[in-house]
Amino acid sequence: MPYATHAGDDRSAMLDAVGVADPDDLFDIPESVRFDGNYGIEAHSERATKAAVEGILDESPELTEFLGGGHYDHYVPSVVDHLSLRGEFLTSYTQYQPEVDQGFLQALFEFQSLVAELTGLGVANCSMYDRSTAVGEALLLADRVRATDGDEVLVPESLPDRVRSVLENYADGPDIGIDTYPTTEGTVDIDGLADRIDGDTSMVYAATPNARGLLEPDLGAVGDLADDHDALFCVGSDAVALGILEPPAAYGADVVVGDASVLGLPTTYGMGLGLFACREEFLRQVPGRLVGAGTDDDGNRAYTLTLQTREQHIRRERATSNICTNQAWLALRAAIHAAWLGPDGLVDLAEECVTGIAEACKRIDDLDGFDAPVYDGNHFREALIDVDAPASDVVDHCRHAGIALRAVEDAGEKRLAVCVTDTNREQVDGLVDALAGYRGAA
Repeated sequence: MPYATHAGDDRSAMLDAVGVADPDDLFDIPESVRFDGNYGIEAHSERATKAAVEGILDESPELTEFLGGGHYDHYVPSVVDHLSLRGEFLTSYTQYQPEVDQGFLQALFEFQSLVAELTGLGVANCSMYDRSTAVGEALLLADRVRATDGDEVLVPESLPDRVRSVLENYADGPDIGIDTYPTTEGTVDIDGLADRIDGDTSMVYAATPNARGLLEPDLGAVGDLADDHDALFCVGSDAVALGILEPPAAYGADVVVGDASVLGLPTTYGMGLGLFACREEFLRQVPGRLVGAGTDDDGNRAYTLTLQTREQHIRRERATSNICTNQAWLALRAAIHAAWLGPDGLVDLAEECVTGIAEACKRIDDLDGFDAPVYDGNHFREALIDVDAPASDVVDHCRHAGIALRAVEDAGEKRLAVCVTDTNREQVDGLVDALAGYRGAA
């Protein structure tokens, strides 16, 4: 609903009701941080503001994106908007009052059930902020529950900087060390990890698909190494990829984190939805909130928040997390999307993420000057591509041709990254033409 200001009389009546003369009296803002100037923005009517914004957007180039890199676009069915934008869902904050929030609580319970089924683990919470913070919470959980001393977390050397920086913030307070283990040909170097892991290791993290788009072929060996050293094994993935992958619990995962915003959300470039699941023995250490199912006094099935672990709800010294406003509404959207797809539809979508990038790489590899993909193996959504020219020049050329790609630093080389999903697969012709056009222009 568009924002509407209050009439003067209405505002005066509300101020009188709370006993203040001015809206500024409602806030205690220190002078040192109080804004005392003006924004330098001329006042506009709603109509003029809308026209100005549309003019700015019209100046933006229309690009078909093959970017990936942690932001993945899948078609979101209209039923997701139609249901999630209902007032009882959209205006709900946190479901503290189960007697009036049964519908939302049930949807969150279904989200938890989806995550538990995909991961094979017994406990899943009702959402995290995003993948990076979920990994951070796993780091803290490992520090709390590991039976022996150890304050170092091992992550792959290809871990994206955006995830690494969040982990470093999480690790700073409890003074947990973060170190890397090597990768070979794009995936985990098992021997290199064996050389790095020791009794000080509290957690080992590995992702599938990983930062290079590859599905890791031997995570069972990673889990065995972690288990041999009494370290927790944390696996990163996403809700679509898990539709066709073996449940991580089957190869020894203690915690599974990742991205659930691949369901229910278009590409948002910032907003996310994290997933977090773990073994039942860590139930009391789960961050955030858990929705549980039971029965009411009349014997009817009922839902409620059965675990809330932040300091607002329990004694500070017992709190396991400071996660505050969770992503409940986004989890609702993910649950609706998953229910709309059903098991077969989720598998079909995941398989398209494998075949789409494979077909695109085959066509790119046929072009002179391009080698696709860089690494052998099964890719999911995205892959790296070698080009015998400056990758940034290719990116600039493709942008002028209406195609958005990105250049990445990998193993000392500047390479192209290409991401193909169900929403841009039909535009691969344009991608191939743009790359071929660069070779022609060169």
